[in-house]
Amino acid sequence: MKELISWDIYTVSPTKDPITGVMFRGRVRKYCINKECNVLIENAEDQKGSVRFAVPTDSESNHIVEYIKGLVPTVNIVLTEQDVYNPVLSKLKVNILDRYEA
Repeated sequence: MKELISWDIYTVSPTKDPITGVMFRGRVRKYCINKECNVLIENAEDQKGSVRFAVPTDSESNHIVEYIKGLVPTVNIVLTEQDVYNPVLSKLKVNILDRYEA
């Protein structure tokens, strides 16, 4: 039997320094590839200048948060959603399954 992966979604919001248009997402992706951990990362379309990343629910995310804070110490990082299957990170409302017919 196949099992869906459950993801936890974090929102990274700038307070001073920009995080879009500066290869931020690529750096986080490369870090996670080098550390052999799964991550999804996208710009947030519904929050200007913000980025969202997701890690499998049972994964440790502290090292990713620490890496991001090392890149851009002025960001805010918030756990936004938990246990989301096949998440869309750019617009969180898309993840509300009741919006769609089967």
